[in-house]
Amino acid sequence: MRVAMAQISSTDDPAVNLATLRTATEEAASRGAELVVFPEATMCRFGVPLKPVAEDLDGPWARGVSEVAASAEVTVVAGMFTPSDDGRVRNTVVIAHPDGTRQGYHKIHLYDAFGFTESKNVAAGSELVTFEVGGATVGVATCYDIRFPALFTNLARMGADVVVVPTSWGAGPGKLRQWELLSAARALDSTTFVVAVDQALPTDDEVASSGAPTGIGHSQITDPFGTLVAVYPESIRVDVHDLDLELVEKARTQLAVLANERHLPAGAAVDTDVPPTGARPRESEDRGRNP
Repeated sequence: MRVAMAQISSTDDPAVNLATLRTATEEAASRGAELVVFPEATMCRFGVPLKPVAEDLDGPWARGVSEVAASAEVTVVAGMFTPSDDGRVRNTVVIAHPDGTRQGYHKIHLYDAFGFTESKNVAAGSELVTFEVGGATVGVATCYDIRFPALFTNLARMGADVVVVPTSWGAGPGKLRQWELLSAARALDSTTFVVAVDQALPTDDEVASSGAPTGIGHSQITDPFGTLVAVYPESIRVDVHDLDLELVEKARTQLAVLANERHLPAGAAVDTDVPPTGARPRESEDRGRNP
């Protein structure tokens, strides 16, 4: 699979951001990308009221993303905001397919951390989402979701070979290191490729110092063995990368964390005489140790 990471810096103007998305997608498609991944909040940056810009997935902004995807004949993933029934908005990732169809993932884990309370204005989603690109299954997570391993292992059990993570990471002491570690850890947990695409570090000092999670750059792709495929600096960058999806099956045979995982209630003891849930037959395990 050829994937593009579009590490952009969103403004507070959805029309401007859609134009940026179009330009980046066309550039990535011209280089053979099948999937183009943009950050969380591509539609509109954090730090401004989100309710006035929120639109349904059949609204003009999402339709615009679909038009770009269809024209470029690629799948486009980008963060936006949709209305919630309770008066808040949903932090949504739109997945626009080259055939003109689209679907959405609503962020499940809300960023009530580091002094920021996303749940005041954003309603949580509840459903995992996957989609297909060229015969491969791709799962979706968003930003703070990356701190929750079970989401990624569940996506892997749903067949995901790749998990994309549109992000607008908050700045602060230790946050870059956490981002790097979490991106790699989730790839190892789930034995998938993790394509974690952050907003670039804002060049506007007022935006950067707003206290909102407006991005720090450093998008990265990690393979199922934890090896870095690509790492970006903090500035705006759009680039294309090839993922060897055969590594997914190789990791699931050799590393086998999904097959070996045991699901236990809190405080329960491990019965070592019972095979792990979903374990492979012995001959497969032997092949994993001696490839």
